[in-house]
Amino acid sequence: MQNISTQRDFVAYNQSFFTPHIFTYTTKELDCLKAKDKRLAKAIDKIGTITREGERDIFASVIHHIIAQQISTKAQASIWARFCALFSEVESEKKNVKKAQSTDSQSKQKAQVLLAIDIDKIRSCGISSRKAQYILDFAHKVQSGEFDIEAVAKMSDEKAIESLIKLRGIGVWTAEMILLFCLQRKDILSYDDLALQRGLKMLYALKCEGKNGKIPKEVFATYRAKFSPYGSIASLYLWEIASGKFEI
Repeated sequence: MQNISTQRDFVAYNQSFFTPHIFTYTTKELDCLKAKDKRLAKAIDKIGTITREGERDIFASVIHHIIAQQISTKAQASIWARFCALFSEVESEKKNVKKAQSTDSQSKQKAQVLLAIDIDKIRSCGISSRKAQYILDFAHKVQSGEFDIEAVAKMSDEKAIESLIKLRGIGVWTAEMILLFCLQRKDILSYDDLALQRGLKMLYALKCEGKNGKIPKEVFATYRAKFSPYGSIASLYLWEIASGKFEI
């Protein structure tokens, strides 16, 4: 297998499985968000334009976000690159033996390739046994037709989240990140995202003494309503604030 050390190296190596795209928003949308809140507007002006990369392929996005759960950004990039290299190798071998049926969706074809990979090989990429099981279970459901992943893209935010969390290993936060970074949904502000919570506390000097120091849900809901329908754009800036790179 070719040695691929980073996600950026992998993108240059293989476009068939992971085709990245940038979360896009317009100047008009940003101006509308700034008009909703003076503090956020000031932070936006200070930070400038944010570029965040996501996945174009929803099948790949589900797997990527399972892998990324509860590990560092650096670790997930390395593991993801190894996994994609493994997938590409097996995909090439299968194409030489048997062509996928033309009636199958791209996701079903990818699932068929993934199901041909032994779980130990998946684990060798640095993926835990539990996550490997989640990934194969997801692939089986897609390949069998039990789960229509392409249909998720056509659903409302609420319905898409309801559908995704039926999959093993996918919770509300993971589903929300798939909607934001893959499906480009514009109004995602995740209550369960700890960095986003930290960004809100820093920007608005919120003191939270509740469970786990989280912002109370009713208070969080007021910010979600304030930033709507551009919660996703607000999320990008709140993450930057939480990083501590900018003095707000």
